[in-house]
Amino acid sequence: MSLTPELQKHLQDGAFIPAHPLALTKERQLDEYAQRRLTRYYMEAGVGGIAVGVHTTQFEIRDPQFNLYEIVLRLAMEEVEKAQLQRPFLKIAGVCGNTEQALKETKIAKALGYDMVLLSNGGLQDYSEKELIDRTKVVANELPVFGFYLQPAVGGRIFSYKFWEEFASIQNVVAIKMAPFDRYLTMDVIRAVCASPRRDEIALYTGNDDNIVLDLLTMYEFEVDGRKESKSIVGGLLGHWSVWTHQAVKLFEKVKEARLHSQIDKHWFSIAQNVTDANSAFFDSKNSFKGSIAGINDVLSRQGLLQGNWCLTDHEVLSPGQAKEIDRVYATYPQLNDDVFVQNFLRKDTE
Repeated sequence: MSLTPELQKHLQDGAFIPAHPLALTKERQLDEYAQRRLTRYYMEAGVGGIAVGVHTTQFEIRDPQFNLYEIVLRLAMEEVEKAQLQRPFLKIAGVCGNTEQALKETKIAKALGYDMVLLSNGGLQDYSEKELIDRTKVVANELPVFGFYLQPAVGGRIFSYKFWEEFASIQNVVAIKMAPFDRYLTMDVIRAVCASPRRDEIALYTGNDDNIVLDLLTMYEFEVDGRKESKSIVGGLLGHWSVWTHQAVKLFEKVKEARLHSQIDKHWFSIAQNVTDANSAFFDSKNSFKGSIAGINDVLSRQGLLQGNWCLTDHEVLSPGQAKEIDRVYATYPQLNDDVFVQNFLRKDTE
């Protein structure tokens, strides 16, 4: 199965894709109404797709005691189908685990109508790079693959340049999300794709929540066999974009416009640092990202989109001082939040 020409163009042009959170009650049970409402919020905010079942959705949804993976994927799909959007919209399912689990999850996503999978290599430290390449090929036989370079601080690992060369050669790998939170490692991926005969078939996306704006504004150039090849990061698939989403969509469109016309004014550097500072509070960078999921949920609960910032496991909570950091960035960057949009959305959504 491959992407339709319309979705392939949408992916290559650069889409805004938030990583979909999980809505829970105080008892840590699925809040189905809020879960569906989140999906509606993202569509109303103008996103170009959603990624469900990913890190922001909490990997524990797969655990037998919760057994929520297929349920949350289905809820999002039902809301997208109800919306009958008149624009291209990518439906991406997060897939992880060993080859057997990844294939099982891919088949679930395929049966539900998802367009592609975001394939995580997290938690597979015992797999060799060759085994991970083979695993990717198995999954790519079912659905198009969005590769994922996950930062080591939250379970990822560092890969060789050769790994990304081989990864880029896999048919039906159509995009790569780079989220190592490291410029050197990010450039490894871009250079490998530039050197690949499939360079024009693979879209590059930022997952570097610490460098979103500058990633999107930069054109990367490398010499390949005596000629210059260039490639840009066209879009993002980000946990950060699951909050303050409407304003972030507007900012993303301005970035694309500036990039198109090569109008990279110096004010973009200040905007980039504002976004990174806000992300530092949401993602709890001061505490090695321990409160990243709770931080995202906390912002959504402040806006009334979630009942609270609860996560499935007791250890996923705000870190000491994180709430004050979120207070600080709220006060410092009022232009970045979409509170007014959310209030209008909530009012209309209940009418």
